[in-house]
Amino acid sequence: MIENLKNKIPKFLQNKYLIIIILFLIWIAFVDNNNLIKQYKFKQNIKSLEEKKQFYINEIYNDSIELSDIINDSNKREKFAREKFLMKKENEDIYILRKKENE
Repeated sequence: MIENLKNKIPKFLQNKYLIIIILFLIWIAFVDNNNLIKQYKFKQNIKSLEEKKQFYINEIYNDSIELSDIINDSNKREKFAREKFLMKKENEDIYILRKKENE
């Protein structure tokens, strides 16, 4: 009876080393805490963070250029103060125009 069942199983599945290797691969791919799926997600997260890092490095570079321009040029300093802080000269009036949304 056991011999009859053993003959029905294909030869490659009777190899105990092959079975252990298959079980090991399944364990590594799906069961382990550091499985392949989590590793893939970690790599995607790292890639996203590297892109954000590069974006912020570029922003810091652009802002430092703008800062040096504002510090060194009085006309740009005045323009910056007028645009960002709504500063004005004594004899001026400022009108702020805003677009209405959803109309």
